[in-house]
Amino acid sequence: MAERVLTRVHSLRERLDSTLATHRNEILMVLSRIESHGKGILKPHQLMSEFEEICKEDQSKLQDGAFYEVLKCTQEAIVLPPWVALAIRLRPGVWEYVRVNVNALVVEELTVPEYLHFKEELVDGTSNGGNFVLELDFEPFTASFPRPTLTKSIGNGVEFLNRHLSAKMFHDKDSMHPLLDFLRTHHCKGKTMMLNDRIQNLNSLQSVLRKASEYLTTLDAATPYSDFEHKFQEIGLERGWGDKAERVMEMIQMLLDLLEAPDACTLEKFLGRIPMVFNVVILSPHGYFAQENVLGYPDTGGQVVYILDQVPALEREMLKRIKEQGLDIVPRILIVTRLLPDAVGTTCGQRLEKVFGAEHSHILRVPFRTEKGILRKWISRFEVWPYIETFTEDVAKEVTAELQAKPDLIIGNYSEGNLVASLLAHKLGVTQCTIAHALEKTKYPDSDIYWKNFEEKYHFSSQFTADLIAMNHTDFIITSTFQEIAGSKDTVGQYESHTAFTMPGLYRVVHGIDVFDPKFNIVSPGADMGIYYSYTEKEKRLTALHPEIEELLFSSVENEEHLCVLKDKNKPILFTMARLDNVKNLTGLVEWYVTELLVNFFEKTKEDPSHWEAISKGGLQRIQEKYTWQIYSDRLLTLAGVYGFWKHVSKLDRLEIRRYLEMFYALKYRKLAESVPLAVDE
Repeated sequence: MAERVLTRVHSLRERLDSTLATHRNEILMVLSRIESHGKGILKPHQLMSEFEEICKEDQSKLQDGAFYEVLKCTQEAIVLPPWVALAIRLRPGVWEYVRVNVNALVVEELTVPEYLHFKEELVDGTSNGGNFVLELDFEPFTASFPRPTLTKSIGNGVEFLNRHLSAKMFHDKDSMHPLLDFLRTHHCKGKTMMLNDRIQNLNSLQSVLRKASEYLTTLDAATPYSDFEHKFQEIGLERGWGDKAERVMEMIQMLLDLLEAPDACTLEKFLGRIPMVFNVVILSPHGYFAQENVLGYPDTGGQVVYILDQVPALEREMLKRIKEQGLDIVPRILIVTRLLPDAVGTTCGQRLEKVFGAEHSHILRVPFRTEKGILRKWISRFEVWPYIETFTEDVAKEVTAELQAKPDLIIGNYSEGNLVASLLAHKLGVTQCTIAHALEKTKYPDSDIYWKNFEEKYHFSSQFTADLIAMNHTDFIITSTFQEIAGSKDTVGQYESHTAFTMPGLYRVVHGIDVFDPKFNIVSPGADMGIYYSYTEKEKRLTALHPEIEELLFSSVENEEHLCVLKDKNKPILFTMARLDNVKNLTGLVEWYVTELLVNFFEKTKEDPSHWEAISKGGLQRIQEKYTWQIYSDRLLTLAGVYGFWKHVSKLDRLEIRRYLEMFYALKYRKLAESVPLAVDE
């Protein structure tokens, strides 16, 4: 049997050089076509279109080589004749950059700063100031932190982090001390939880846990904690381990197992059960945030619905956990948004409003103000930036007064909510969670390089800066999908687009975020089972509204409420709701219908009703297994526990990046925000 030989992996430039040597003329034809576009940016479909314009014979010669693979992986080409620079995405989160001199057919590898500098010439026209541009590089601050390298690990940050933490504990017993310190820090409104000062070191902790375990074996599993509370207190254990003997035993055994032989699953389960989260603050400043009478007003869509579904479920999970932990604590959730004095028939002018379906959750509204007074009217989410810093100061006062304590978890939503969350978490020293919902940079192509073209309307300089600060400051990030983080095989993810970019005249981001960062976690939102139920459950339908819906759909009169007329009642109706915006892809739905894919589906279900039944049951089963708000809430609180511990363990390391962000905020963001015009009440 022949011996297998390991060979060196050739660099991208070496592979391209090899292909150039073999197919020089064919590659020159493609590159010449690309160069002929002149100065500018070409997107993937334009590059492939130029490739397809050469003859089939020449195409076939290139299709098995490195050049074609590079072309397929290129996300953009910067053309500055005779040079063509390529941003090559080998796989999600992994990029390389090269440029080719079309005249000489010479390939050069580029670093990220070199590529961005080259790209800036599209705007600047020259390379002036190349050595004196503000470059942002967050990589040195996270270089010592563990991170996965496999694409499948993206968005599974907590699993990776647990493996790392448990391995570190196993190999380095000194790493157990932070766990002991962490358990001793837990208090709520002056009450000590978990451990008291009788336990000073790991040896005494293990000894006490063994004694407690032996004692619990003599009790009935259902014995309430209050029956042995005094005995436990004398040996160093306080409330928080469980509400009855059985649950307390589970917690103690988990901790004994961790002290003996740590493993990832046990660590996550144990950290998730520690009583940590009693007060939650959720930031969503912009828009008309209310529970009624806001349909049709700006910024009242998915994000508002998400939060109003999220909060009752989160409160229920908090109540359940607190009871199981054996504590007598009432949790609080505050949704913090903007107070609108000109509330136009909504409750947006009301300071405090109870959340429907919850007992201990409220909407807390705080106004935008300047030195001239309170802003009364609604303003677009793109215009909020000059108000954010003062708003944050006011929110800090209102929240601590309302809770009579610091929050345990702060959750930001969208760009300005995440910036406020970052400032609050920084000020109060609490765990921060970021939920972007939508990062605007990917919605508007080339809105970074040509940011000045968008500035008057959208003020992206402030928004992109706020996004960078928030995603680097936060302890963990929740996304609904993998695509939100790292896109797909052919498309760039929303967060991934912040890896490297430039805003000429402002700054150059050479390392903004790493999609492999273990702070990323995919936690899909739940479905409201009061809305998503089987079509067979007819009693749940809002039949009282049927006449009004019938009138809206089939009336022959056209007015402001309904345009056009549906004449054939036998045809199935597709319902969709979104603003008329390209990013909502309503035309895609129409095209799908026109291609008769949906028509064929309806025809098949008409002929075979069991086909619809199977799809309906399968869809509902999938929701129950993966997409309920109970699953979401359980996961969110577990993440808060794990990342709260990680924050405690790595607090010294995190201090450096916090200082860097403070400087970036003070020297760059603040000036950008001040440049956004203040709104004027009419």
